[in-house]
Amino acid sequence: MEQKSKEEEKKVGVIETWLRKHTLLFKGATRHPLILSIRDGSIDIASFKSWLAQDYLFVRAFVPFVASVLIKAWKESDESGDMEVILGGVASLEDEISWFKREASKWGISLSEVVPQQANKKYCGLLESLMSPDVEYTVAITAFWVIEVVYQESFAHCIGEGSKTPQELKETCERWGSEAFAKYCQSLQNIANRRLQKASDEELKKAEHTFLNILEYEVDFWNMSRGNV
Repeated sequence: MEQKSKEEEKKVGVIETWLRKHTLLFKGATRHPLILSIRDGSIDIASFKSWLAQDYLFVRAFVPFVASVLIKAWKESDESGDMEVILGGVASLEDEISWFKREASKWGISLSEVVPQQANKKYCGLLESLMSPDVEYTVAITAFWVIEVVYQESFAHCIGEGSKTPQELKETCERWGSEAFAKYCQSLQNIANRRLQKASDEELKKAEHTFLNILEYEVDFWNMSRGNV
């Protein structure tokens, strides 16, 4: 029975199988009350500002993680195109950090005074653990995809049909909810799926565990921004 489910998993795609299997947790991360409050226009701006400040710190920790994925791709990838996709992600992070600084200035947030909250510290600690040379490229690229796709799915929902997202938050939502970002996330998913199809049972277990871990940390991060910690 287990062998049959593994064959099915590899036929339809490992990630697609996980998304079906863990629908509730994925929805919890991508349809969080904070996101729903942006979409329906009821967002408490204090929560948005808290998210912005904490996410700036997270993105700074995300940079070395993405660089470590690039190094793993260079060493372990069976496809030369992987490096170009990941390099595009690295390059976009400089612009992202500049964007956070501009947004913080607009909202009167002093980024130098922001202290990471517990949920942020834990998430950044997870990123650091994934940078270890012992973590396989397959696991690392899966983690990279999950982190990006949660934002893509969340913020795309905020600009979807029928949304009442406040005008001053539309730029934020379009940043991650855009078609271009969706295509980039699909490129990462394609790489992760290709690697997972060839992965050992042990690697598959580690990758799925990391997938679930990240979704839980994403929920905690949204909760933190609303002050629900």
